[in-house]
Amino acid sequence: MKLTVVGCSGSFPSTESACSSYLVEADGFRLLLDMGNGALGELQRHCGLYDLDAIALSHLHADHCIDMCGYFVARYYRHDGGRCAPIPVHGPPGTEQRLTTAYADTPSESSMSEVFTFHSLAPRGGFEAGPFRVGTELVDHPVEAYAFRVEHVPSGKVLTYSGDTGPCPALELAARDADLFLCEASFTDGKEQIPGLHLNGREAGETAARAGVSRLVLTHVPPWTDAQINLRDAKAVFDGPVELARPGAVYEL
Repeated sequence: MKLTVVGCSGSFPSTESACSSYLVEADGFRLLLDMGNGALGELQRHCGLYDLDAIALSHLHADHCIDMCGYFVARYYRHDGGRCAPIPVHGPPGTEQRLTTAYADTPSESSMSEVFTFHSLAPRGGFEAGPFRVGTELVDHPVEAYAFRVEHVPSGKVLTYSGDTGPCPALELAARDADLFLCEASFTDGKEQIPGLHLNGREAGETAARAGVSRLVLTHVPPWTDAQINLRDAKAVFDGPVELARPGAVYEL
């Protein structure tokens, strides 16, 4: 299983990175986790525009899903070979309606379903995507949001992606014994104290330690946050390898 960081900036794109988007590949299958601001352009550095096999959206904040509108245009109005066949899109209930509203001038209310087949996520649920078994855990965020536990079934390797969340037992459950934990660290310890919104570096590290993960990669750090402080704080409480996500980084599991 290979993970490629397409974008890792939190809240809005930075000068170095698009917002959250992560490409997971194995056995010729490509699953994209989130498609935030700027991700569609960056994605084309790593795979063909029409080479995705499935998409999973952790939640419906713009920095995790808004480039789906551009991707709809690319698939609906494909200039060579006609309209693309639908691919699965797994997201919170209401994903199709939210994206249709964001696009605004969709030819009809059902046109997105001509290129995407929408499936609703559920707490303690999951879905199959090619060689992957994806578990879903409802996490702590102001909107319905999910962490993904992506298992490559043939090898048993596990990648957990936190999505956006404050500290919560569901996140620890999703990350249990993961080979790689891709965890948001938006806040700075001692600075932002807003419950039910985001993690800081220390909380990400503490969650990784309790869950017994093998490797921690911090992501979704907003441009105004000092990522090095969050990295330091995570390393202080987690003994395993810790690093900051960066665009284009590749991890082999």
